[in-house]
Order: sequence, then C-alpha cells, then structure tokens
Amino acid sequence: MAEYSEESLNTFLEHQGQLFNEPVAETPEEAEAFLEDCMAAEADTIKDVREYLDEMGMDAGELTDAEVLDQAEVFALPSGRYLIVEG
Repeated sequence: MAEYSEESLNTFLEHQGQLFNEPVAETPEEAEAFLEDCMAAEADTIKDVREYLDEMGMDAGELTDAEVLDQAEVFALPSGRYLIVEG
C-alpha cells in the first residue's frame, strides 16, 4: 500500500477541481484510496516531475518549468514538493 504524506492528501482534497469536474474524494482516507488506485506519485523536484511525465508518455522535455507546473496532473505542495495524479 502506497503512503502519501498528509500534505499531499490535504492539497489533493483542496485542489482536486483542477483535474476533475466533480470531487472524487471528501476525506483524507478517500483521497489516499483514490491516489493509490490511480498510482499517483510524489516528487521532490521539477526535474523529478519531468522524468515522471516522460515515463508516462508526455514529452515534458520541451516544456518550460511553468508549463510543467501548469499541467492539471501536477499539484504543487506547500513544502515545494509535487504530487502527480493521472486523470
């Protein structure tokens, strides 16, 4: 079972509307289950986000940092880390 930080769960709950039209989770437990189901990932740096997106088939190497962060799948965390959620 993947473990997501409290920061990731709370950020996802607050900002899930950037990726989904309707809420997919209402509690941290539901958020964790959803993130596990879609194999979301936490990343430490923008470089890690690029590598993840490249592995998922997106050519993120051609995007600026701002464009990477503008992707609906990328949630910036308050600590400076990132949560990546496949929609």
